[in-house]
Amino acid sequence: MTKIKYLLLASRPISWVNTAYPFAAGYLMTVRAVDPILIIGTFFFLIPYNLLMYGINDVFDYESDMQNPRKGGIEGAQLAKSLHRLTLVASIGLSVPFIIYLLAVSHQPVGGLVLAVDIFLVLAYSLPKLRFKERPFIDSMTSASHFVGPLVYALTFTHFTVNYLIIVVAFFLWGMASHAFGAVQDIIADRKAGIGSIATVIGARYTVRLAAGLYLASAILLLTLGWLGLIIALVELLYVANVSRFWNIDDKHAEIANRGWRRFLLLNWIAGFMVTLVLIYLFKHG
Repeated sequence: MTKIKYLLLASRPISWVNTAYPFAAGYLMTVRAVDPILIIGTFFFLIPYNLLMYGINDVFDYESDMQNPRKGGIEGAQLAKSLHRLTLVASIGLSVPFIIYLLAVSHQPVGGLVLAVDIFLVLAYSLPKLRFKERPFIDSMTSASHFVGPLVYALTFTHFTVNYLIIVVAFFLWGMASHAFGAVQDIIADRKAGIGSIATVIGARYTVRLAAGLYLASAILLLTLGWLGLIIALVELLYVANVSRFWNIDDKHAEIANRGWRRFLLLNWIAGFMVTLVLIYLFKHG
């Protein structure tokens, strides 16, 4: 049970919904069917996908995580080296059957390609040699793809429209902003460990301002979707307000951005609730 507990911790349960929800919502709203693909796909993006993403990250970030005071709880596990092999085997072994199934049921060749690219980016973020997480700006784009990928894969089961493209781009900008802001709190630890990130390159202040701008751009895009888009855009302004509190933060005090990160985790649930209400309305009247 102890090993299972650590594996669950490594998979970041608080973030499960961030990947499962986009797939489930995208599939249900477009295909409008509760079928094996929805059920199996949602479960995959809920647990195995997150264990693959975060478990591998915790193994290959072990040295730097040991120097990071915020690791060891809901924001990331500090896996003992004795658990590294188990984590890698469990991460890959649990995911492979689901990936094979989802590749097999993809309705269009592009669906399989989207899923393959998504999985590659999940692995490339942390694996040695690739380490996209240490490539400034690419790190934020890759992180955003981890959450947008499940949504795009779900949308491959139907005809892609301009509105879907707007939603995908807005969600991608939100993901980039969230990763960039999250990197601010780790500037000191990352520099000590010799790890590069968007925040270590342009500094805390400009990273926060970039995050605020990306959130705002995402909100503006959503306004083009009408009054329902306006509702979600207003929620996005809460993210802008959250990061803007650190508008003049400097690198020496970068760790205080963790206060905003913890509020960000709460905002995700509020945003998810509002998005759910909008989707329920669309499902009934769309």
